[in-house]
Amino acid sequence: MANGGGGGGGSSGGGGGGGGSSLRMSSNIHANHLSLDASSSSSSSSSSSSSSSSSSSSSSVHEPKMDALIIPVTMEVPCDSRGQRMWWAFLASSMVTFFGGLFIILLWRTLKYLWTVCCHCGGKTKEAQKINNGSSQADGTLKPVDEKEEAVAAEVGWMTSVKDWAGVMISAQTLTGRVLVVLVFALSIGALVIYFIDSSNPIESCQNFYKDFTLQIDMAFNVFFLLYFGLRFIAANDKLWFWLEVNSVVDFFTVPPVFVSVYLNRSWLGLRFLRALRLIQFSEILQFLNILKTSNSIKLVNLLSIFISTWLTAAGFIHLVENSGDPWENFQNNQALTYWECVYLLMVTMSTVGYGDVYAKTTLGRLFMVFFILGGLAMFASYVPEIIELIGNRKKYGGSYSAVSGRKHIVVCGHITLESVSNFLKDFLHKDRDDVNVEIVFLHNISPNLELEALFKRHFTQVEFYQGSVLNPHDLARVKIESADACLILANKYCADPDAEDASNIMRVISIKNYHPKIRIITQMLQYHNKAHLLNIPSWNWKEGDDAICLAELKLGFIAQSCLAQGLSTMLANLFSMRSFIKIEEDTWQKYYLEGVSNEMYTEYLSSAFVGLSFPTVCELCFVKLKLLMIAIEYKSANRESRILINPGNHLKIQEGTLGFFIASDAKEVKRAFFYCKACHDDITDPKRIKKCGCKRPKMSIYKRMRRACCFDCGRSERDCSCMSGRVRGNMDTLERTFPLSSVSVNDCSTSFRAFEDEPPSTLSPKKKQRNGGMRNSPSSSPKLMRHDPLLIPGNDQIDNMDSNVKKYDSTGMFHWCAPKEIEKVILTRSEAAMTVLSGHVVVCIFGDVSSALIGLRNLVMPLRASNFHYHELKHIVFVGSIEYLKREWETLHNFPKVSILPGTPLSRADLRAVNINLCDMCVILSANQNNIDDTSLQDKECILASLNIKSMQFDDSIGVLQANSQGFTPPGMDRSSPDNSPVHGMLRQPSITTGVNIPIITELAKPGKLPLVSVNQEKNSGTHILMITELVNDTNVQFLDQDDDDDPDTELYLTQPFACGTAFAVSVLDSLMSATYFNDNILTLIRTLVTGGATPELEALIAEENALRGGYSTPQTLANRDRCRVAQLALLDGPFADLGDGGCYGDLFCKALKTYNMLCFGIYRLRDAHLSTPSQCTKRYVITNPPYEFELVPTDLIFCLMQFDHNAGQSRASLSHSSHSSQSSSKKSSSVHSIPSTANRPNRPKSRESRDKQKKEMVYR
Repeated sequence: MANGGGGGGGSSGGGGGGGGSSLRMSSNIHANHLSLDASSSSSSSSSSSSSSSSSSSSSSVHEPKMDALIIPVTMEVPCDSRGQRMWWAFLASSMVTFFGGLFIILLWRTLKYLWTVCCHCGGKTKEAQKINNGSSQADGTLKPVDEKEEAVAAEVGWMTSVKDWAGVMISAQTLTGRVLVVLVFALSIGALVIYFIDSSNPIESCQNFYKDFTLQIDMAFNVFFLLYFGLRFIAANDKLWFWLEVNSVVDFFTVPPVFVSVYLNRSWLGLRFLRALRLIQFSEILQFLNILKTSNSIKLVNLLSIFISTWLTAAGFIHLVENSGDPWENFQNNQALTYWECVYLLMVTMSTVGYGDVYAKTTLGRLFMVFFILGGLAMFASYVPEIIELIGNRKKYGGSYSAVSGRKHIVVCGHITLESVSNFLKDFLHKDRDDVNVEIVFLHNISPNLELEALFKRHFTQVEFYQGSVLNPHDLARVKIESADACLILANKYCADPDAEDASNIMRVISIKNYHPKIRIITQMLQYHNKAHLLNIPSWNWKEGDDAICLAELKLGFIAQSCLAQGLSTMLANLFSMRSFIKIEEDTWQKYYLEGVSNEMYTEYLSSAFVGLSFPTVCELCFVKLKLLMIAIEYKSANRESRILINPGNHLKIQEGTLGFFIASDAKEVKRAFFYCKACHDDITDPKRIKKCGCKRPKMSIYKRMRRACCFDCGRSERDCSCMSGRVRGNMDTLERTFPLSSVSVNDCSTSFRAFEDEPPSTLSPKKKQRNGGMRNSPSSSPKLMRHDPLLIPGNDQIDNMDSNVKKYDSTGMFHWCAPKEIEKVILTRSEAAMTVLSGHVVVCIFGDVSSALIGLRNLVMPLRASNFHYHELKHIVFVGSIEYLKREWETLHNFPKVSILPGTPLSRADLRAVNINLCDMCVILSANQNNIDDTSLQDKECILASLNIKSMQFDDSIGVLQANSQGFTPPGMDRSSPDNSPVHGMLRQPSITTGVNIPIITELAKPGKLPLVSVNQEKNSGTHILMITELVNDTNVQFLDQDDDDDPDTELYLTQPFACGTAFAVSVLDSLMSATYFNDNILTLIRTLVTGGATPELEALIAEENALRGGYSTPQTLANRDRCRVAQLALLDGPFADLGDGGCYGDLFCKALKTYNMLCFGIYRLRDAHLSTPSQCTKRYVITNPPYEFELVPTDLIFCLMQFDHNAGQSRASLSHSSHSSQSSSKKSSSVHSIPSTANRPNRPKSRESRDKQKKEMVYR
């Protein structure tokens, strides 16, 4: 049809095929490719063009004889060279396809409907005939019908199979379908890119398919689209709706024109811009690829794809009509616009800006713009703000953590606030720790506020924050929890519902363990009884490093230890907290206190130079020569269980590879214990020079050290031992000295120790071993009067007879136990309490009601009922508070002896006088209502009011403040009632817990001139002399406890006077245990052993089963658990150390106590104004941790020490009647009442001075 000119001149030229024949010579197959503009400009010279074409045609056939050989037959149509437009052909192909298919579908549906109607009528007729004929019809007449139905069914089944196969191919539910969908989308974007490239060419141009690369690629794409269209058509249930889909319309107007282009050798941009509508499916593709998972991201991509696809499609239409012109204007009003200019035009039109630099000239373009403004403006006004909002609301911290090679990271989650994070970072990243090469990743579902964000930015090199929840596995994957070294969960200590907070943290543990069971988790728990739920998690394993830091257990344990040795709570809290050294030049109490505050607890493996030495020998050597204080070791027993032994005594020899627990100012100092070599460092006096020596001592690799310990455990030779595999040996041989601090799990935190059977027998007799084995006196005293339960302390024979028949201890042997008692039997009325003259007891003032959260008083009572106290040493405990609250706590307390309850209120002075609070050893003030108040300043109001109320009380001088409060206890074998301090057999029960508040008795006992700094004329009847410890929630409220201190309200808690004196304790100090436990899990075990009285994981499992202690018969195994250390305070006013109390050195006291009594000293409790040169009436004391060797002592000092269990203390008797108690009520701790055994009970006591001196020497040297 485009060859009409050639056909007309065919006969005259002699070369044509005549009548428009399509036969051409090979040289004339490809005509010149002329643009439309060139054709239009040359339309006036059509005759010359025709003649030249004719001449070229005739000239090309110059050898008529070869016509049959060189003229091929081809179906190609050459591009028209006369400027004729063919756009209608491209458009017609699309329209015919669309409407033709639509007509066929409608016709098919119409015929199908008519067929269905006819068949329905025919079916009714046949059914009536069958009913009339009945069974008279033969089987042969029905057979053709059945065969026809079977053929139709088979045909339907085949079609269904094909349809199902096509549906699977295009479905995104299978891998093949997903690949095909993604491929179609990618090819659609590729076809759109080709359109962008071709848009720089004229709208219609001549192009040769065999030479145009982009046309070939476009053809391949559209063939694939055609096949995919067929699959979609087959799989479609409703063919009509499928035909009218957007994707189908896109295929109709883009696929057929490509085939027309190949046939006509002509290209027309046309409606190829419709491929941009495929962008609407972009979000679906990303969902198929599992890239989009959140609703916000899906919505954002949907909005963007719809907006961009509409924008690009409309720009394509404007580009088409403006470059083509109006058809009724003979395309004369066109204008040359590039596609991207049209994109710009549409954007300024949608935004209603309309600069006017680019605008539509054609009527079609302007008409389109009218309708586009209506929809485009609405879309722009609604979509753009929503897109901006979604982008603005995207999580700023929603990325993923990228692990750094060679650097560990931990995940911290839970209660993430400015206070909790700052406290954690301050301790975790402290400079005293050795190079903390650990990155901290915080994960929380709430974005940080500006202050917390600033804190993260200050530590950006080691801290990262991500927004998310540990309950979401996707968020756990973002922070790489599977490769994290540990996960730390912080609790909200100030929440109103502790049980709900614990439940939240337990759920976090479950989620994390479910995602990665091997991850090490350290979590904070508020309530002790909730720790049992952690044991229900199958992958929870404390042997692998999982730990639960129960704040109530440790807080009340610290307070209980302060009842036995006041100030111990402050000392222990400072030991596991990282504090920087603050140097003070002035001679004030803060100077010595802060020197002790800079000490922390560390672990290090002991040098081989210590192997074979006893623990006291190594401890003395470390203190004197290395300036280190070793308080415990990790010991592997014969059954290969690791035990932490606190001051185990001289019967234990150090093994190779023993882990020691040290108190030092930084980690570098502790390295001396590992580097020490007797050959190289024996004559060195400066401990800083003790470094890794260069002598040729045998170096032992980690494998060899572990191998030796292993072989020691299994009892085989190193060659025969198979405890380590060859693979482990190969890996360990490449390493040298480096030991992990806490790589060994503590399988038993009990401090009991059982000697090996092959241990060499001691040279001492059993009786002498019992007498000389350690410090044999108690830091406690018993009440003078027990109305309900009079004291009856049996002798050894009676104890041995009773042990097998009476349950005196719990089933583990760690705590005193009694049969459950009803609460009515322990309730005292005010008059009964006043008649029962209590002294030396512990008063617990507690605020709470029926709706208050339980604080777990069992954790306060358990350390005071530890089995390493004898029964008569137990302090009576009197609770003063609401009976409704105490009834809720009583279920966990009814198995402990010597417990009474006075219903009332701690703010009532009558109740306080009834329990003789002025005669108590310690008053503890607790509150269960603190977290119910929103105002932090008022959270501690009850405790502060009760404290001030007690301090303002005045007491009758007829009884007065007890005068033995400053005596401390006397070491064993020293009878202060004798003039020469002669040693006696058995144990002296002298008063223990003291603060030196009552100076007249001190002046009586001390020698003249020993107490120049203390006034003897102070009042004895003021409540300020009552020893008390107050629990606080808000640290800043500590300023209200002491009205005479000068603490700044902004001062940190550990720097305040009440905390330094041990009269205030806040739960916030326990935050440091999180980082301390991470770096060394043995530290938590040691702290828990010290403050809980011996709680073990086995005991926790038992309490988890029954929520109460179970009584058990005394066996050698359970009684052996009583042989463990406890904390006490040693007075220097009298006794064997009195000579050191007057200007002596602390180091001399340390060595003497360790050698003589196996007693390990680790601190001083000193009067606040002891350094002053003028007398002072202040009786407050403060804590000095681990003073140096040359530290000067004063007579009023009390020494913190770890004393051994006294086996012989049970021999003393105190069978007293009610009247005898009353007669002794004027003296709080008179040794004649319950301390010194009578002469009848001490037949072996030496009568002469020579015999006493001889026995004293025996004690010292043995």
